[in-house]
Amino acid sequence: MSDEIRQAFAHPSERAEASATAPCDRISLRDYVVEVEIGAFQQERGHLQRVRFNVVVEVSPLTGPIDDDVDRILSYDRVTEAIGVELGAERINLLETLAARVAERILLEPQADRVFVRIEKLDRGPFSLGVEIVRSRDGVAQAGQAHEEAPHPRVLYLSNDAIAADGVAALIDATVAQGAPVIVCLGADDAPAPKAAHPLAQRRIDLLAIEQNAWVLAARVPKCKVVGTRTELDWAMKNGQICIWAPSKIVLDAVDGPSASPRDAVALAAWFAAEMEAVELLIVGEDAPDGAVPARKVAV
Repeated sequence: MSDEIRQAFAHPSERAEASATAPCDRISLRDYVVEVEIGAFQQERGHLQRVRFNVVVEVSPLTGPIDDDVDRILSYDRVTEAIGVELGAERINLLETLAARVAERILLEPQADRVFVRIEKLDRGPFSLGVEIVRSRDGVAQAGQAHEEAPHPRVLYLSNDAIAADGVAALIDATVAQGAPVIVCLGADDAPAPKAAHPLAQRRIDLLAIEQNAWVLAARVPKCKVVGTRTELDWAMKNGQICIWAPSKIVLDAVDGPSASPRDAVALAAWFAAEMEAVELLIVGEDAPDGAVPARKVAV
């Protein structure tokens, strides 16, 4: 496999010789550089860095004349669009994740049989850091057969008075009985949070204050589990687990994050409900906001 990757990015004459026994056509995108916020390290958050893409797509040779018809070939624009879509979906920590997603999206194109993706960070030092992967249509097809769409939850926002109320567990049970997975959203505790001079630091402090309150509720209602990642949320919804949303990871990783401060907990819950494509947003102890998801006020 390492030889195949090397040959994919080698000079065309070397690639042609290597594939003489199994001829195929290739299209390529070379040295495509974009600026993006990416990376798992704290110093990479809040800063753009240059990332270079090299992509080679193997396609089955066309039968019959091309007739200079762009609809008969895999357009280069589809490759750059795949990169743009995946960069715009959410903030990504790992180049490996980005490479796999770009490859899978390209392989959705009917002409694409196999794709080689090389991605490099250019601003981490006087060198480049990167990954190289190869994916084939067979692998994507098998993965697609196993894919199951995540359910659409009902999001329940609880004020601090509602969290402390004797009937909070019964309210959560009644929400579950309505027939959709339930994710509970909260605000911060009423105690003042620490103050930081930098807005990004303050944002993290405010998000952590919400998560502290989530653990308070989880201690009161043990059937509810504190969950912070989309993968965990999807699993919990499919398996009947009631979640309390810990917002830090999803909010900080979002490309198009919430415009409201975490201190506006109802607005944050409305944003989250829209992100999760919730069937409904229930509000306890506050006024129901306008938004993309239908919202209504309920009582404990």
